[in-house]
Amino acid sequence: MNGTSTNGHSHMNGIRTNGHSHMNGANGDVGKYRNPSLQVTADHNLKLVDAPIEEPGPGEVTLQVKCSGICGSDIHLWKSGRIGSLEVKGDCILGHEAAGVVLKCGEGVTDLKIGDRVGIEPQVPCEKCFLCMEGRYNLCEDVKFSGIWPDNGTIQRYKVHPAKWLYKIPDELTYSQGALLEPLSVILHGIAGANVKLGRPALICGAGPIGLVCLAAARASGAHPLVITDINADRLKFAKEFVPSCNTYQIRPKLDPQETAKEIRKLYGGDEYSMPASVIECTGVESSVCTACYAVRRGGTIMVIGVGRPIMNNVPFMHLSLAEIDLKFINRYRDTWPAAIQCLKGGVLDLDPMVTHKFPLERALEAFELQTDPTKFSIKIHITDDCEASLAPVGQS
Repeated sequence: MNGTSTNGHSHMNGIRTNGHSHMNGANGDVGKYRNPSLQVTADHNLKLVDAPIEEPGPGEVTLQVKCSGICGSDIHLWKSGRIGSLEVKGDCILGHEAAGVVLKCGEGVTDLKIGDRVGIEPQVPCEKCFLCMEGRYNLCEDVKFSGIWPDNGTIQRYKVHPAKWLYKIPDELTYSQGALLEPLSVILHGIAGANVKLGRPALICGAGPIGLVCLAAARASGAHPLVITDINADRLKFAKEFVPSCNTYQIRPKLDPQETAKEIRKLYGGDEYSMPASVIECTGVESSVCTACYAVRRGGTIMVIGVGRPIMNNVPFMHLSLAEIDLKFINRYRDTWPAAIQCLKGGVLDLDPMVTHKFPLERALEAFELQTDPTKFSIKIHITDDCEASLAPVGQS
């Protein structure tokens, strides 16, 4: 932490870190903030500041964000300042995996009321372009996405969001489970196109949070046998405890993708039919994508979910072509929240063990430091706000 700092606006103050020093916790001023928020800056800093509280417009509501998860994309925006063409050009509140409670409704909101508990779909499309009109709103080029500059995200106490993109969550789901609906939505969208079927072998590349959700979803879908790969032994150990029926393979960096794929294939059997019919790639790392291409069986499907380099030059085009392997991709999700809620409500999936750490909102900087500390194990970190928030002016109840 670099001490105290302001972000250049007189109505905000806060504490700040550049991500290279150890966090000792928040200072005493944080407890006085009405709307604590975790912001990234264009110069790769994080800061906890007191953000303005906005009024909901027509069709919008003001939420108290009760739980928000840290995603790998949040770390990319902090450390690299961009994800592909999406660049941090100014201060922006991070976060998009979240659930909360409605505190105030704007004009015209009829489907929600104060006190409703909701999951937050963070993308707000234009609803005018041909892709939105076709129902493929996740491909809208004019989408506003929480936590991607200039649209503020969910790691704050109070957030205004369109009511249309909020989904009531049942009482039996916790806010933490509500925050897991977003990464689950990524997998629901991806696995739908991955040709995962009952009794057919599947491979998951990457045992991070998305890979682990994918592993659980593939198991629930009946895929078998299942193998999950990662370079990190601790994550593979966690994966085996999370889904005991799976097999694990630790990536050896000295092997090239073809050699790695050959070793992975040994876990499935002796003939081509026994090889993975579906491979879901959850890392975005070029060598892993290439390994997926060589590991999948002839005529199989590869679904790339991980976000990686803008250009990959080593993907084996002719191997894919001659074996009629489908190489597919997704961009976020669409129409997944209702199904995700049913998966958790009905006990189809239990993702709770993935949440290895929880931090209060006032200690959000510490949560990010832990997420990026390679010496400490974590899977999914949640930032919670357990206070009973009120929109009443200071000094009034």
